[in-house]
Amino acid sequence: MTVRIATWNINSINARLPKLLEWLASAQPDVVCLQELKCSTDSFPYAEVRELGYEAAAHGTGRWNGVAILSKLGIADVVRGLPGQPGYAGDAAEAVDEALIAAEPVVEPRAIAATCGPVRVWSVYVPNGREVGHPHYAYKLKWLEALRDAVVDDAAAIRPFAVLGDYNIIPTDEVADVWDIGEFEGLTHVTAPERAALADLRAVGLEDVVPRALKYDTPYTYWDYRQLCFPKNRGMRIDLVYANKPFVEAVSDSFVDREARKGKGTSDHAPVVVDLALES
Repeated sequence: MTVRIATWNINSINARLPKLLEWLASAQPDVVCLQELKCSTDSFPYAEVRELGYEAAAHGTGRWNGVAILSKLGIADVVRGLPGQPGYAGDAAEAVDEALIAAEPVVEPRAIAATCGPVRVWSVYVPNGREVGHPHYAYKLKWLEALRDAVVDDAAAIRPFAVLGDYNIIPTDEVADVWDIGEFEGLTHVTAPERAALADLRAVGLEDVVPRALKYDTPYTYWDYRQLCFPKNRGMRIDLVYANKPFVEAVSDSFVDREARKGKGTSDHAPVVVDLALES
């Protein structure tokens, strides 16, 4: 059997819902990991995706985060949040309201896992990190440690398993991962500690499934809305698929669906699609 799995930072599911539904109908993925929902668990558009044959598990608060998994293969063993996940309290400099200034760190909805037929997946939205030295940067590194610890057992399992999502890290300096590494000197997404966290994640038995570029020379997944970055292909590869050996061995195709980034009202990310050829 062929199983098509995708990951997409949708950048507000309610704002992009027509785009998402159109893409689901045309691309026909079996399992979809979504990030940056910007909606609460209760306000997720369950009915709309159900009309296309998808069950959904969501995890969100209605603020800037939120993750979900859609599946035509069933959803079981759902886990919302990472065991031992750190929280983030925010600070006065970035607060837009008093809710961000908390005595106790807030555990954000950035991870959800489910078993979908023959595969198990995590959908993750790794913290951005803001700036090197910022409290959010330290939070990002701690969050990645919690992710690594959370996936150890699944990575070692004999069933196909993958952690898919927006990692907010550019894996290498190569042009295949970033249009101009010189633009990121001293910034987050490319620092040694962030890349070391990716290496630690791979060390538990996961491999980076790099998508083909299709019509383009570079498999970028994100382009800023500003400065004509998409038409000029000033992008980066930060939406990643980290998978265990049974998953990797079953990969028959993988690509970035860049067409979904085109036009008005789109997310600033494109979907990453992976096809698996599995025994029935």
